[in-house]
Amino acid sequence: MENAQQKITTFLMFDGKAEEAMNYYVATFDQAEILSIRRYGANEGGAEGSVLHATFSLYGQVFMCIDSSTKHEFTFTPAISLYVTCTTDDEIERYFEKLSQGGQVLMPLGEYPGIGKFAWLADKYGVSWQLNLQKNA
Repeated sequence: MENAQQKITTFLMFDGKAEEAMNYYVATFDQAEILSIRRYGANEGGAEGSVLHATFSLYGQVFMCIDSSTKHEFTFTPAISLYVTCTTDDEIERYFEKLSQGGQVLMPLGEYPGIGKFAWLADKYGVSWQLNLQKNA
């Protein structure tokens, strides 16, 4: 369910893969759901049937996404990432395994001084994720 208290929402712009990415994230994380999808119709600027606007939630955090109707030279960058606090070894390992498939590992899953068990990656859609194990979270 959309969080009425959330004032700022992460917005993800895809190039034809918004619905595929949403389904991937909802299947990867527990407590995740697609909240709404509006699609481009005929002659509406975007590819008919692609995502005009959609929302999904991961652990109550709402995200918006679209399939851009305009081709751009840019995509996602690791300068902004989604930071996931994990509470068990199984959780961080499961997320790392799933999100790194077809993506790029920026920092391998491992123990880092001052950080603990951590990984940083860009998934197959180019979205950057930081995974951190905090057993007392």
